[in-house]
Amino acid sequence: MATIPLLRLSLSPPPPPSPQKPFRSTLFTHPLRSNTLSLRPIPTIQSRKQPPISASYNTTPVPDRLISAAAYFFPFFNGLQYGRFLFAQFPKTLGLILEPLLPLISFYRSVPYSSYLAFLLLYIGVVRNTNVSRYARFNAMQAVVLDVLLVLPMLVQRIFNPGPHGIGGKIVVMSHNVIFVAVTICFVYTFVYSVLGRTPKLPFVGDAADRQF
Repeated sequence: MATIPLLRLSLSPPPPPSPQKPFRSTLFTHPLRSNTLSLRPIPTIQSRKQPPISASYNTTPVPDRLISAAAYFFPFFNGLQYGRFLFAQFPKTLGLILEPLLPLISFYRSVPYSSYLAFLLLYIGVVRNTNVSRYARFNAMQAVVLDVLLVLPMLVQRIFNPGPHGIGGKIVVMSHNVIFVAVTICFVYTFVYSVLGRTPKLPFVGDAADRQF
């Protein structure tokens, strides 16, 4: 009779399995299933817009450029006297370089008192003329100041009157060559900048010319 209860126990269906909780790792959690993490939109890389390339146009009028460029012939023609030693040493080279300007140089030297007339024309007709633009007036004044500075070495030479030989003569030759090269460089620089409509400002000379306005 004792086997009956055991038989009943063996015939009774087994209890249903208890539901198991899913395994969760405490170390690795999926970002979409985590309650503590907030979903944020993924930032997109935006290309920076490049600024449009704009071409700069020169607004200096052509007449002002021509007046400014022509004004620098005045100190250059007066500074040719300092190149006599270089002309004697390199006659063909310098003659070939200055050949396009020979008609203007001949005309300038053929006019009586051409240096004084050019000075009055630039100073009274351009620098002190309020009807002319400031750009042309500044360049004319700078040319006048440069021409005045070219007179100073000649005055010093006449005061001390060094002989053609010895140390005095060598100093005169060297100073004349340096002045002529400097005048030529200044002329090329100021002439090209004036033709392009840009403002050529020489050291010290440009500051002295700018004080007049």
